[in-house]
Amino acid sequence: MPEFQVTCINKPNRSSAHEHITHIGNISSGWRITREEAIRRIDSKEAAFYTKSNGTGQKAYVGVVRGDGTKAPYLRTHADGKWNNNLLSLDECDGSCKLIG
Repeated sequence: MPEFQVTCINKPNRSSAHEHITHIGNISSGWRITREEAIRRIDSKEAAFYTKSNGTGQKAYVGVVRGDGTKAPYLRTHADGKWNNNLLSLDECDGSCKLIG
């Protein structure tokens, strides 16, 4: 399964804890995909997405979190057996990131 490093995200309001990430992408490779497409690819095992720690270089894989059925599924990183918020610390995807998929 191909793996893709995620280096940027988009959210409607970066400071809001209640809004989901809408896109993930990679600035240097110039791509981004919607949350829904990322979830589809992860669920179908078509692709894996990860972030990389600046300090250790360790990968944290992006997973799909499904709540109690009242909220839409969302993306979150998972490393060392724990869910964390690595995605939220990434830069904003800019105009150089073309929507694919």
